[in-house]
Amino acid sequence: MDLKKIFENNQSWIQRKLQHDPAYFEKLSEGQQPGILYIGCSDSRVSAEELMGLAPGEVFVHRNIANMVPNTDLNVMSVINYAVRYLKVQHVVVCGHYYCGGVKAAMQQADLGLLNPWLRNIRDVYRLHHEELNTIEDEEKKYKRLVELNVQEQCVNVIKTAVIQKAFKERSVKVHGWVFDIRTGKLIDLEIDFDKILHQIMEIYRIS
Repeated sequence: MDLKKIFENNQSWIQRKLQHDPAYFEKLSEGQQPGILYIGCSDSRVSAEELMGLAPGEVFVHRNIANMVPNTDLNVMSVINYAVRYLKVQHVVVCGHYYCGGVKAAMQQADLGLLNPWLRNIRDVYRLHHEELNTIEDEEKKYKRLVELNVQEQCVNVIKTAVIQKAFKERSVKVHGWVFDIRTGKLIDLEIDFDKILHQIMEIYRIS
């Protein structure tokens, strides 16, 4: 890739924005009020704003390998805290995608070095749902279902955080689990019933 082309593209992009709105960048510099926190995968094929059709300033974005929300990761925990507590987002979205390399790697037994602890979080998702997953004989369908279940468990991890629990008491905040299908371009709402999933175990996680 020719990096000079990137700066040329940047200049063209600036001109297009200014032609449409001469005050575009001035307005952009005044601050942000996004309504959505999007936690997605770092995969280069998945662009958060583009797939949602949103403009800069409308969505606060965090991306990592396989859209994970481990409570030991200060990066994602800080992002959630800032977005919910200070930006006052109304929606927190965890968005996975089919054909995710991170999820695929977690299904294999290879030693991937530094990635091992990270992928172990996905393997824990498999462990939690092994009865359902082991009934799926088709490997691609099993792979896609693990993508969905990983989104579900990362949403649960979001709900466990103190900042989200406090926000639930103070105002309207919703957590959503989505999947992006790279083959079709379709964004899918998994419509996860968190009340059903958590009603028997939420007491142990609840923070007063």
